[in-house]
Amino acid sequence: MVSPQQSLRDRQVASIEKILNLNHAQPELNQNGTTNGIPAQATPILNSDGDPIWKILIFDDLGRDLIASVLRVDDLRKWGVTVHMHINTTRHQIPDVPVLYLVEPTPKNLQTIVSDLTRSLYGETYINFLHSIPRTLMEDFAEQIAQSGAAESIAQVYDQYLNFVVAEPDLFSLSLGRETYWALNSAQTADDVLDSLVDKIVTGLFSVVVTMGAIPIIRCPKGEAAEMICVSLDRKLRDHILNSKDNLFSNQGQRQNQYNSTASSRPVLIVLDRNVDLVPMLSHSWTYQSLVYDVLKMRLNQITVESPTDESNPSRGSSKRSYNLDSTDFFWSRNAGVPFPQVAEDIDTELTRYKDEAAEITRKTGASSLEDLQNGDSVSTAHMKAAMDALPKLQERKKTLDMHMNIATALLKGIKDRQLDNYYQIEETITKQTKAQMLELLYDSDKGKEPLDKLRLFIIWFLSTESDVSRNEMDKFEEALKNAGCDVSALAYVKRVRDLTRMTMITSVPTQATQQSGGTDLFRGFNSISNRLTDRFRDGALGANFENLISGVKNFLPVNKDLTVTKITESIMDPASASSSAIAKTENYLYFDPRSANARGSMPPPSQARHQQSGMPGALGSMAQGSTATFGQRRQGFTEAVVFVAGGGSADEYGNLMDWAKRTSGGGSNAVAGAPRRRIVYGSTEILNAEDFLNGELARLGKESG
Repeated sequence: MVSPQQSLRDRQVASIEKILNLNHAQPELNQNGTTNGIPAQATPILNSDGDPIWKILIFDDLGRDLIASVLRVDDLRKWGVTVHMHINTTRHQIPDVPVLYLVEPTPKNLQTIVSDLTRSLYGETYINFLHSIPRTLMEDFAEQIAQSGAAESIAQVYDQYLNFVVAEPDLFSLSLGRETYWALNSAQTADDVLDSLVDKIVTGLFSVVVTMGAIPIIRCPKGEAAEMICVSLDRKLRDHILNSKDNLFSNQGQRQNQYNSTASSRPVLIVLDRNVDLVPMLSHSWTYQSLVYDVLKMRLNQITVESPTDESNPSRGSSKRSYNLDSTDFFWSRNAGVPFPQVAEDIDTELTRYKDEAAEITRKTGASSLEDLQNGDSVSTAHMKAAMDALPKLQERKKTLDMHMNIATALLKGIKDRQLDNYYQIEETITKQTKAQMLELLYDSDKGKEPLDKLRLFIIWFLSTESDVSRNEMDKFEEALKNAGCDVSALAYVKRVRDLTRMTMITSVPTQATQQSGGTDLFRGFNSISNRLTDRFRDGALGANFENLISGVKNFLPVNKDLTVTKITESIMDPASASSSAIAKTENYLYFDPRSANARGSMPPPSQARHQQSGMPGALGSMAQGSTATFGQRRQGFTEAVVFVAGGGSADEYGNLMDWAKRTSGGGSNAVAGAPRRRIVYGSTEILNAEDFLNGELARLGKESG
């Protein structure tokens, strides 16, 4: 499914670039297998003058998000896109220029395209739907085109199967909004809305499978939304294979040849409901990526950071800067999953490297500074060419480091204002907190400036503790939370979900001994490196306030503690090494093989599952469409997996899965002899931060439950 060299992001970028290249045929694959089944790098089509064919790109909301997460304006320009606009904006005529549409096949979008054709806004029209257009819509669209008399303007119409957004190399979102958890669990969700949502999830997962190029084995728990999604996806894949003479998996070249017909050689798709474990959606993490999501509210790899206008004079106010963080950023790619204190050290290391290289260039050229070298002032010509070749890369690296220093400043301020280091430390040992200790923490006025952090901490404790909480005790906790300024609406729903999650959550035991913070090499904290860092950062974007920021901030090295979703993944991918408790939780997971010739019979709409017994109000019950795995199927193991959570995903969960895959793969710190290289792709209906999930979804469900 995913070759060692190519990630889901790589595949999606290749597909988008092909679209921007007017769906021009890719070069032939190498026969020696060096491309691992991935189409070779395409080059832009040239016109008669040898220039790229200039074109216009029109997208809708999903098309915009798709492009923004993986490409920049310079990338679009490389493929000849000179103008890009939203389909709903007011657009004027640009005759004789080809236009690319990258949109979902909705009635509104189709009507807009017909209107553009009727008014002859552009030249040749290339229509690319983000997923397969339903037959009825296609027939209506064709009829409207025929009536408009503009059929000759249409050069291409393609289904592209790209209706998902890739935020990281192996992290995707179906971009279905911040209400999917509510919609899947609320009794107030209309049947047609619920059926439409499940269909969108299935369509998105189908596109992910097509992009990855191999048909997976599908596993899921019985009941709830996960089963209905898997039943529908299994049927959709099987129908496509059986009914398409030239199906999307028949011409994958070497990509499909990586997998033979045996199930053990194929990837596994694990579909879970968000209720399997709510804790990762609320926890305070200590990794760089998770802090950026929590403190800076990253979305589509974009963040906005507020920094002083003048570092030496804070009274002059501040300005806001927007940054993009993705896998093309060398520092982000290397440090996204690293504990934050180590990120600060790596910034210092990179700054030292930059200064050494800059000093070497200026020494060889005789310039007094890089600015003099760039201006050509008093520079000898002996090493000019080498210096000018190195200068752009050096400046780009410095720009990246300045950006991450600004981000580090913003994170440090957020950590200190909200005391996130304290919350993180408490949550690492949350099950050891007594009721009295928790009540004391909630009343402590010194625990940060954000009441929501206390509410998150309490819900995590409430979902994790094995102690029963009486109604009188719960009233005291709610009173303490209200006194802290918290909106406790979510608790009414959390009380109901607690019994369910206590059955599905798997106790996490650290895979290494918990280490205490102190003066060891592993725990060189902010305080112990402050003198060394501050001198360097004073010369850069962090400024002279860095030492004040780091004072009092604690440093921890997180233990290797696998979350529930990671434990479930381990029990399916590597049952021989999984814990008995994890094996027991997945023993009755349903098993689907879309390649199997066995039919499942008729499939009712997802909303009918509401009439089945379910553990939560409004949630879906079991439709008993899947088959129970045999003992051999339960123990077969996999080297590649897609883990999808319906109802919202978190950066913390993604990072935990990546850590497990790295740790247990061949050559990893916990790998057994002869262990294979493991690869995991993580996705959800939407990647959410704790604030959006708690205030937008849990609170709404709580108000309905109250």
